[in-house]
Amino acid sequence: METRYLVDPDHFTRLNTAEIREQFLIDDLFAPDAIRLVYSHVDRMVLGAAVPTASPLTLEAGKELASEYFAQRREIGVMNIGQAGTITVDGETYKMANRDVLYIGRGSREIIFASEDAASPGRYYLVSLPAHKVYPTAHIAMEAANPLRLGSDSDSNRRVIYQCIHEKGVQSCQLVMGFTELFEGNVWNTMPAHTHERRSEVYLYFNLPDDAVVFHLMGKPQETRHVVMRNEQAVISPSWSIHAGSGTKSYCFIWAMGGENQRFDDMDPVKMSDLA
Repeated sequence: METRYLVDPDHFTRLNTAEIREQFLIDDLFAPDAIRLVYSHVDRMVLGAAVPTASPLTLEAGKELASEYFAQRREIGVMNIGQAGTITVDGETYKMANRDVLYIGRGSREIIFASEDAASPGRYYLVSLPAHKVYPTAHIAMEAANPLRLGSDSDSNRRVIYQCIHEKGVQSCQLVMGFTELFEGNVWNTMPAHTHERRSEVYLYFNLPDDAVVFHLMGKPQETRHVVMRNEQAVISPSWSIHAGSGTKSYCFIWAMGGENQRFDDMDPVKMSDLA
């Protein structure tokens, strides 16, 4: 498990492009027959990926968690961005189609990822946060997610936000998770931008063609930088940072948050005129 430490806003302004990428970009999560994890000191969030091919993969706790098993004091959200597979939690098996989400509650001991076809495996992206209460494990099919339609073609940001783990849906301690899909020809996400000092967030960009990139914007509103993102790369966004971007083609991204509350609209808007 890789560890990422905190960067404060003042330190951020002194980082060059390579250093920003080293601190915030995660570019190698998905590897065949492996579970790769990154432990971030931003709200003690763990993010990772599992790609089981010939054999199932079991999620284990590393020394970073100082626990007997991974979810002993944690909750987990998992989304499958690959082909059909299953996740087995303490003996109960959940079928996972493309874009299905599974919430795994605190106290779940054995978590096993598998694929139906080794040649076309599931690609499981996971985000985990500390949990103070047990909520039941729950499966959310894509069609059961709550869709919010926002933006317009004229602003190049027409998109659907699918809420999966949220305060009015599947319950959790602090994890909020879903994904956003942009319509063809639309490239901007989350503009005008915002921050939320009470929560951190992480994005995973996916369904991005190999010849396309997203210019992900981050930093304080008056001190912004960009990170060039490619398919299936993640980026950590501390609470003080905006998180927005523009792609050379349309794309999707998974968003996950953790912190003081679960209100989706708890945002501190930033006027376009205030960005620098």
